[in-house]
Amino acid sequence: MMPLYLADVGEDNTIKRIGGSPKVKQHLENLGFVVGGDVMLLSVLGGNVIVKVKESRVAISQEMAGKIMI
Repeated sequence: MMPLYLADVGEDNTIKRIGGSPKVKQHLENLGFVVGGDVMLLSVLGGNVIVKVKESRVAISQEMAGKIMI
């Protein structure tokens, strides 16, 4: 397992674990990040990452992306 922000750009990945406090986990789940779901890293720009999850593009901080393990 590795954090989402270390994934190769454009590669399909499956979310294996989501860390953080219950509040953080709920926030990420609301954005579409769920264990077993597919996610693709689209770009990393100055401490932020843009990912494709559930056919949507979502921008999150690199810190948040570090809580999503693939």
